[in-house]
Amino acid sequence: MNNVKKESGLTMLPGQLEPVKVGRRLFLRYAGAAVAGGAVLSSCKDEENPTTVPSTVDLGTGDIGILNYAYALEQLEAAFYDQVIKTPYTGMTDAEKTLLTDIRDHEIIHREFFRAAIPAANRIADLSPNFTAINFSDRASVLGTAKAFEDLGVAAYNGAGPLIKDATYLTLAGKIVSVEARHAAAIRDLLNPKSADFAGDDIVAPTTGLDPATKPADILPTAQKYVATPLSGASLPTA
Repeated sequence: MNNVKKESGLTMLPGQLEPVKVGRRLFLRYAGAAVAGGAVLSSCKDEENPTTVPSTVDLGTGDIGILNYAYALEQLEAAFYDQVIKTPYTGMTDAEKTLLTDIRDHEIIHREFFRAAIPAANRIADLSPNFTAINFSDRASVLGTAKAFEDLGVAAYNGAGPLIKDATYLTLAGKIVSVEARHAAAIRDLLNPKSADFAGDDIVAPTTGLDPATKPADILPTAQKYVATPLSGASLPTA
């Protein structure tokens, strides 16, 4: 496969998602208040080892909310493929590694595109992935998850398209979803070489020849299974 071109302002190198440090600001705030008020720390024995609860991330409203929604999905995919390449499954061939590396690089470019496009004041933070359900040493587990992620991504972009008001954003979303569809077909071909599964009836409606279009409210619960950071799309447009 051809190497992915660099685009101005975007990095193609694999990024490592940092865990969201939830609660540090609150801890410092309360610690300062305790000192100011002369509180006795020994009276808080039950809170010596508090459980860290991630704060819910609201994706926002309007086109920015949809961009954050896409950004969250791209963070998930980029983190997944980054892990796949860092810990190759047993028996991964050179051809498979080349393909999966190309897909990883595409997803990182997509992630960095949204990071740059969304104003910092409105952009969601880096999310913490949750891949405990995936066996990264097992080919079937990895490729089965990749298939699910790519099919989910295509359905998500198709479902979000009608909700975007800005024509420029809509054009860019259309360009990205076409790449996601290529990924989906490639992964399906890895699972079932030389079959018609790359565009099977389970994903492309035989009567219309179209991929599904799924709204954010139906996509987020599935994506949430692989993201430790709680996500809320309650403010996203629905029509």
